[in-house]
Amino acid sequence: MHVHIVYAHPEPSSYNGAMARVAREHFMDQGCTVTMNDLYASGFDPVERREHYANRSGTEVFAALAEQRNAWQSCTLPAEVLTEIRHLQRADLVVLQFPLWWHGPPAILKGWMDRVFVNGGLYTSRMRYDTGYFKGKRALVSVTTGAPRQAFGPGCRGGDLDTMLWPLQYSLHYMGFSALPPFVSYGVQGHGYSYEDESRLHARLEKNLSDWRTHLSTLEDVDPVRFPGWTDWDSDGKSLT
Repeated sequence: MHVHIVYAHPEPSSYNGAMARVAREHFMDQGCTVTMNDLYASGFDPVERREHYANRSGTEVFAALAEQRNAWQSCTLPAEVLTEIRHLQRADLVVLQFPLWWHGPPAILKGWMDRVFVNGGLYTSRMRYDTGYFKGKRALVSVTTGAPRQAFGPGCRGGDLDTMLWPLQYSLHYMGFSALPPFVSYGVQGHGYSYEDESRLHARLEKNLSDWRTHLSTLEDVDPVRFPGWTDWDSDGKSLT
């Protein structure tokens, strides 16, 4: 099995960094091949822009989707995008590791999706959802939060985590991935923001890392999140259920 980890945190010694390293070490210990893109360390540009395309189809107006499609067809995709696509093509499992910032993923991870999920190549009007390019592959979101578990849920001050993660999970489904239920690490407080005794915090986070290892060992038994597919909508795209 091949696993590709996409890691989005600017500090290598962060708890997110530890989560990414544990995942890599776990899968390698299991005999899997593993690739990982540390988006900050690699300097990945999350902003889609005309300068990324040397062989542009249009000269005056920059239309990102048209340029992605043209670059795919003419084999002129930016090198960093093509590298990521090759990792995804090879992967049986993709792991996204990131902190929850402003009720969603960091901008660099959203920008990775904007640029790597190439229009006209990895999705079309008929190649999406349960007929998507990555059908048969699984994706796992691993997210950390600063607030404790009890702060999250419908009507809670931290917000409903399922709602906040829905756009990311649904986008993975749109691309054909089987999106597994997310693994959430609650109460991961940054440097200088600890609201509990350091020894208790350390023990709790070590226990969470152990739970993360255990969770990674049981992924074969985890059912993906249920999302609608083509047969669940009518010709106008309205739900049949």
